[in-house]
Amino acid sequence: MPIFEYQCRNCGKSCELLIRSGAQPVCPDCGGIALDKRVSLPAAAGKSAAIIRAARSQAKREGHFSNYSAADRAKIR
Repeated sequence: MPIFEYQCRNCGKSCELLIRSGAQPVCPDCGGIALDKRVSLPAAAGKSAAIIRAARSQAKREGHFSNYSAADRAKIR
């Protein structure tokens, strides 16, 4: 289920909603169904060393192969 950003025509507030296909989105503030889908920017990929280190640490805890550096992955193959 994708997350979409909507703006309510009744109350004017914006919200992000997790919507199943074919389901009618409802404003969480006023309960209105007159919502306009908005274009939202995708999240930028993390480039800092701290973000990469945290992601590798989490992958290691979860047992994913992605916690290895490119040099380590080349040794394993």
